[in-house]
Amino acid sequence: MAQHQSAEKRTRQNAQRHIRNKAALSRMKTLIRNVRGAKEKEKGAAALKVAVKVLDQLASKGVIHKNKASNQKSALTKFVNTL
Repeated sequence: MAQHQSAEKRTRQNAQRHIRNKAALSRMKTLIRNVRGAKEKEKGAAALKVAVKVLDQLASKGVIHKNKASNQKSALTKFVNTL
């Protein structure tokens, strides 16, 4: 158990960040599934645009690494281009 007031505050902050990050990662995975599940190029391109924006936001906030975002964007773009 935390002994200091600052340690208790840090525990609360970590719990809030954990919930926020988990929700963001879940949204990211859903958007990636939307791109991968697209059967037509137009729908895939629209879903890709949304997914790229979210990946960039998560990378800028430090939720995911910038290289992971870049790799995901590259792979999704390749997928949409093959449709």
